[in-house]
Amino acid sequence: MSADHEQHPLFLPLVFVGGLIFGFGLGFSHMAQPEVVLSFLQFQDLGLLFVMFGAAIVTGITFFGVKLVRNDAPLTGATYGRRLKTLDKNVVIGGGIFGVGWGLSGICPGAAYASLGIGNYPILTGIVGMFLGAYIQGFWRSTRADSSTPATTAD
Repeated sequence: MSADHEQHPLFLPLVFVGGLIFGFGLGFSHMAQPEVVLSFLQFQDLGLLFVMFGAAIVTGITFFGVKLVRNDAPLTGATYGRRLKTLDKNVVIGGGIFGVGWGLSGICPGAAYASLGIGNYPILTGIVGMFLGAYIQGFWRSTRADSSTPATTAD
């Protein structure tokens, strides 16, 4: 969001409502259960594929349709635009690490939070692991950036 746009007061409440709908949908479709996700990863239950396709279709139609009607986001005023991410080494390695974590835990981050809502409290260990992993990666990245920045001398 650019500095010249004020955030609409309904922005955060609508994000919260969107999260509620997302979580309810994950719970309703049983995708917040690690056993279902692991069955999908083992090609035994492809229901998750239909849930993901359904979400992708709704999202695609929404993004395409909104862009035809307006050029800026209604709640933030920010201009719509594509964020292109190149397929580089970090994306491949990070995606691989994410996939291994997903396979070991049987749950992706969004579904992990929704899983709490259906009473899966042991998933808290996985959520703590996600936060620790993200913190460690951020710390590692910042130390790499600090060491790769050339020292400048003052004249």
